[in-house]
Amino acid sequence: MIDRRMVLAGGLAWASVGRALAIERVLDVAYVNANAWTGDQRHPHTDAIGLVGDRIVAIGAGAVKAAIGRRTRIVDLEGAFVTPGFIDNHTHFMIGSAALMQPDLLSATTIPDFAARLGAAARARPGKWILGGSWDEQRLGGQLPTRAWIDAATGDTPVAIPRTDLHMYLLNSAALKIAGITRDTPDVAGGVIVRDAKGEPTGILKDNAKTLAERVFPVPTPTEWQAIMRGGITHALSRGFTQVHTPEPFDWTTYETARQLRAKGETDLRFYCFVPVRDWEKMAAIVKAEGRGDDWVRWGAVKALADGSLGSRTAVFRDSYTNAHDQHGVRVTSLADLKAYIGGADKAGLHVTTHAIGDLANDDVLDLYAEIVRENGVRDRRFRIEHAQHLSQAAIARFARQQVIASVQPFHAIDDGRWAVERIGQARLRGTYAFRSLIDSGATVTFGSDWPVGPLDAVEGIYAAVTRETIDGKNPAGWLPDQKTTVAQALTAYTVNNAYAGFQDGKLGRIAPGYLADLTMLDTNLLTTPAERMHTSKVTRTVVGGKERFQA
Repeated sequence: MIDRRMVLAGGLAWASVGRALAIERVLDVAYVNANAWTGDQRHPHTDAIGLVGDRIVAIGAGAVKAAIGRRTRIVDLEGAFVTPGFIDNHTHFMIGSAALMQPDLLSATTIPDFAARLGAAARARPGKWILGGSWDEQRLGGQLPTRAWIDAATGDTPVAIPRTDLHMYLLNSAALKIAGITRDTPDVAGGVIVRDAKGEPTGILKDNAKTLAERVFPVPTPTEWQAIMRGGITHALSRGFTQVHTPEPFDWTTYETARQLRAKGETDLRFYCFVPVRDWEKMAAIVKAEGRGDDWVRWGAVKALADGSLGSRTAVFRDSYTNAHDQHGVRVTSLADLKAYIGGADKAGLHVTTHAIGDLANDDVLDLYAEIVRENGVRDRRFRIEHAQHLSQAAIARFARQQVIASVQPFHAIDDGRWAVERIGQARLRGTYAFRSLIDSGATVTFGSDWPVGPLDAVEGIYAAVTRETIDGKNPAGWLPDQKTTVAQALTAYTVNNAYAGFQDGKLGRIAPGYLADLTMLDTNLLTTPAERMHTSKVTRTVVGGKERFQA
């Protein structure tokens, strides 16, 4: 246990304690010659960090030096850039982890190449389902793919691969047959079976229609899921992440697998697990019986879905899509059900977040949140909206006023920026990925990846937020450049604000005495390096709970 006298407020905690105490409790680890951004506005930089057990107990060369003893491991960082441990606010962790073992389809740029990659995967494991990687029709000419693209290459091997936004599947004919989807299969509420001119399924399933395929997918065993999660943990640590939030709207797999690994003492990465909002009563009962977990694996949070995605044209807008005048999007969950689920979960004391992409969907969720606060009373609930992607000008101001956290993913801006104007026109772009406007309004903005929709890479996310340069290279000055953030704002969103968004402010998100020793170390000072060179930055060490879990 840490001596209370060592956990003092402020960045010079140990400097005023004196050498006698330093001898009483010497450091376990001393990181010296650091170039650290602390996330603490009062003391934003330090050159040394001292650890005892899983805690930071001293910062600054003087305080750290005074506490070094014979048993202290001294690590000379040689000027490495150090930040509080990166936290990702939004991952689909098990899907992303499983995708690490799937064929790379996203980099295909032609239909024959796309089909050939799937064909090679089918030959490598004939008859076994192919459920990844992912595809993006914008990289394949702009038209939605169909089963005709891939049937010849994949044959009898069933294929069901998600679009990069996870709101559509592409199935081949073998998978459609196994799922029993024919021209006579009715559409699903909140979903779409795309059909050709003759009424036959093309192989595309949108949003809730995906369940028609998912019900026949092979289910990994718990042991297999654990192996998949271990691979994802290794990947996350190599990218400098010390914690991930997992807002899952459909299943409990991440929650269950993380708890299983925690019971074995082998998580290495921290998890904050969200489960489907429709199951709020089950989660409330778990919290009542078992609490909310520990600093490694936590629960007590639920995720709702208000609409779909921009790429699938299922995000809900007030006005119709510019290139599809008969479409306004799809309410994945009815407003009545959203109100019942979110209201019940909130009343039970659970933490609620809601996916909302379109401007009308975001307005609806803000309205629901305000109504629920009036009904259930004021408390520190930290409502979140995941993505907050397309906002009316009035909605931007509401986030701060209602104290709703905008949980956004900056890579989406430089990805969707290639084609978003084709979906919604120039006028509605004014509130699209409005990171800087939200920050300037006083809202709490947090950053993440939506992995595997975007890469699990905070450096890439910071680059996206700071430059807004689209991945096709066609916006070198930035797409919607008035929404660029500073590097410090982006770092804050990945650390300080993500800790707050997970009810861990006061113990994570800063390099300060008394905080958990979660640190990310890089070979480049992100605050001073030219933006165009940020891509070359590499994580050199990842420390979680005082232990180096990754070293390059």
